[in-house]
Amino acid sequence: MTSQILVIDDDPVQRRLLTNMIERLGHIAHLADNGRSGLELLERKRGLISVILLDLMMPEMNGHGFLEAIAERGIDTPVIVQTGQGGIETVVLAMQAGAFDFVVKPVSPERLNVAITNALKLDHRESRGRASKRSRSGTVAFDDVVSASPAMIRVLDLARRAAQSNIPIVLEGESGVGKEMVARAIQHASERAGKPFVTVNCGAIPHNLVESILFGHEKGAFTGATDKHSGKFADADGGTLFLDEIGDLPVEVQVKLLRAVQQGEIETIGARHPQKVNVRLISATNKDLINEVREGRFREDLYYRLNVFPIAIPALRKRKEDIPVLVRTFVERFALEQRLTAPLVVSSGAMALLTAYDWPGNIRQLENAIFRAVVLAEGGELTVKDFPQIATQIPGYVVAEKSGFTWEETGPAKIPVGDAGHLPPVYPHFAPAERAEGRNAMVADHQPENAIASVDDGGNVRKLADVEEELIRFALKFYRGQMSQVARKLGIGRSTLYRKLKDYGINPDDPFSEAA
Repeated sequence: MTSQILVIDDDPVQRRLLTNMIERLGHIAHLADNGRSGLELLERKRGLISVILLDLMMPEMNGHGFLEAIAERGIDTPVIVQTGQGGIETVVLAMQAGAFDFVVKPVSPERLNVAITNALKLDHRESRGRASKRSRSGTVAFDDVVSASPAMIRVLDLARRAAQSNIPIVLEGESGVGKEMVARAIQHASERAGKPFVTVNCGAIPHNLVESILFGHEKGAFTGATDKHSGKFADADGGTLFLDEIGDLPVEVQVKLLRAVQQGEIETIGARHPQKVNVRLISATNKDLINEVREGRFREDLYYRLNVFPIAIPALRKRKEDIPVLVRTFVERFALEQRLTAPLVVSSGAMALLTAYDWPGNIRQLENAIFRAVVLAEGGELTVKDFPQIATQIPGYVVAEKSGFTWEETGPAKIPVGDAGHLPPVYPHFAPAERAEGRNAMVADHQPENAIASVDDGGNVRKLADVEEELIRFALKFYRGQMSQVARKLGIGRSTLYRKLKDYGINPDDPFSEAA
């Protein structure tokens, strides 16, 4: 269905590129070169514009001024904010002012399509029907995997390709990032759809029972084996076996797993002959398997058999763009499950809070936080006060007065006031916490907090390698571990970046920590 999209951007090149993308998606683009002209155009075409694509940095009226203006006029058209590289604080402020979603420049056509599609769903209330019709059988399609970030879109593209074959897959990522959901989507899109999907958590099984649970046993095969047990491989015959936390599998069982992968047959404990099985194997791990191989905890031959098609799923903190979409999806789902009579929405302040948080437990933690908030909700809107355990973990986000900041209701948004009305930093300064006390006084007095010093404690020029190491650490922190972006901004290739990380002993997930 064709929709009308208002693009507000002072850069003519950006307007032309965005217009081309929007028209390719089958929509109509209206253009404005600043917030004031965009506001005038919006009022002339009020009721016709479905989505607004807004740049933040513009002359006359910037993006923040535009958001304030439409809030005053009661215009609730979904706004997708365009932001430059980094600067999550800017995004938080925009979302507090009422932005629906945000994209990072330069936005790809795929990411723009996702953002516009989600905004149109809000406008047309299409998502409620799909959520209510979602199967409770555990079947998951790729369309059920909520994603908006380029990183996750690439993951799903790889997963779709993998679904077309039967090669073994390894899903890598932290706990709670959605590895099992991606595995189920692969199964659903493959020729094995409708066949068994059997899950085994290798880390939750006692070591002395792993072999029996995976491969089965005959009656009387060992003390306590009073009945025949088929095993998970046999249960998954014809379908998919999902081995979660494969890195926790005992080494002695890895030998039999290797045979199952190589020969397509299993050895049931106590049986005289091996049994043929036809199983698609998808493994998942939150460990670095190649390091497990080096440490002797994982067989090298099994690693290369399983790791034919690795897919790395990024942590939620590295794909912030997914958070608003996930939040709305979870709120809608839980509101339906709790049979709430009135629709439940998320305030702009709460959405900004949830976007700013790093979610160490990833999607699972976010889902639990939303579920708790929905169950305890007292009105038709979830606000910052419904997420006290999250608010207390982010400096500057407070429910009551604290450190000079209070939350003031301004329509749907909650804006921090006090200290000249500026939002406190969501993340700490990127500079190392400790500064050399003996550093040249002039440099210390005039150097910004996130600057890299050019002289050492004795007033001499620092070694090039030391400056390079500090710059790489800074870039990793500034761009939040996005390796492609870090390499591009530093002007080096990714392979060179990885080599330098190894040379300097830098952990990309915690660049300012001491090397092990």
